[in-house]
Amino acid sequence: MGVDTQLRFSREAITDFSKANQEPDWFLEKRLSALNAAEGLALPALEKTKIDKWNYDQYVPFQTAGRVQSLAELDEAVKEQVDEANAKNLLVQKNASSVYAAVSPELKAQGVIFTDLATALREHGELVQKHLFQAISADEHKLAALHTALVNGGVFLYVPKNVEVTEPLQAVFEVAGEGALIAPHVLIVAEDNSRVAYVDTFVSSTGKGMVANSAVEVYVGAGAHVQVASVRTLSEEVHDYAFRRAVVDRDGKMEWILGEMNDGNTVANNTTILKGKGSVGDTKSITVGTGQQRQNLTSQVQHIGTYSESMMLSKAVMTDEAVAILNGITKIEHGATKANGEQAENILMLSEKARGDANPILLIDEDDVKAGHAASVGRVSEESLYYLMSRGIPRKQAEKLIILGFLDPVVAEIPLEEVKGRLRQALERKLER
Repeated sequence: MGVDTQLRFSREAITDFSKANQEPDWFLEKRLSALNAAEGLALPALEKTKIDKWNYDQYVPFQTAGRVQSLAELDEAVKEQVDEANAKNLLVQKNASSVYAAVSPELKAQGVIFTDLATALREHGELVQKHLFQAISADEHKLAALHTALVNGGVFLYVPKNVEVTEPLQAVFEVAGEGALIAPHVLIVAEDNSRVAYVDTFVSSTGKGMVANSAVEVYVGAGAHVQVASVRTLSEEVHDYAFRRAVVDRDGKMEWILGEMNDGNTVANNTTILKGKGSVGDTKSITVGTGQQRQNLTSQVQHIGTYSESMMLSKAVMTDEAVAILNGITKIEHGATKANGEQAENILMLSEKARGDANPILLIDEDDVKAGHAASVGRVSEESLYYLMSRGIPRKQAEKLIILGFLDPVVAEIPLEEVKGRLRQALERKLER
């Protein structure tokens, strides 16, 4: 059986989409090579999670949508994520189409490039080619190969040397319709001593059998500071696969703030490579599991540079029959002297049938370092509940307040107030079920 038959989409469909978007030949070649590789590659090996029966290749990858001229024309699911008063720098993608773009003149005047990936491939091909797929390779596993072959959008953000972008930049990715796929690739390049915050949200409208297979690559230059926040509120009809990778140069800092609020099954891997001396990685993530949801969420840091520092904090709240696996991996390579890696995974259980596994892992190949981890799985403290109830707060409300306080160290870090507010609403919605 050929790869085209197995994967239910053809080289011809990929080629047609690539040509329609006027992609350079090197990118089409990468697509087709990845499609061939997908047939022989295995799915990623995940701790205590089997995904071979999940939907990862049964979809129509290139469903298109019409472009809109104003925010008012966007779908309701998207408009809920956007603050119209502060939407000066906003990109919106629906399925395989970029449907809205607004970039302020001030941003352009700084030399910043903020555009959809298809436009970047046409207008900034050499700059994109220099970085694209350098941190995430198509041959890592089947999902990475499928993503590379079927990339149907994304974002290119380039910040020149010594430029500080003072306002967060936002993208919204929407998947909608029967068997739809959204496979955006976000590429962020921050040159030396630059600073930028990027926020994206993933939403879904009506439809069954939908899939999100996304990737983020971030390159943090010497002395640069990049903050990436992502909030996902995809429905139970969406299988979500997210792979993020950052490479951080000398004295650079990478911050991840992740709200995994999907209702469906989720796999996410977030890796920071601290390559340069004094580089810093800070990862904060939260999730709430409901129903029979299955989630496998990995935060990983690789220390290569001396005096590098990492902090990872993962928090989960589990209810009903949901299952979450939280993996924290700190890897300190030989030669990364004076490195310091700290991590913590904390899970609150609200149901007898829910399950949460916290797996802290330290892999240390150097003596002169510091590393530590903490993990906890438990229930809401009865003493804390009693304290709040003694002050007239009903038990259910008291429990919700404790949970929101448990998660707030991550929520509070979201750099866009509108997105932060929507994340808090999503939390309350899931907790009230």
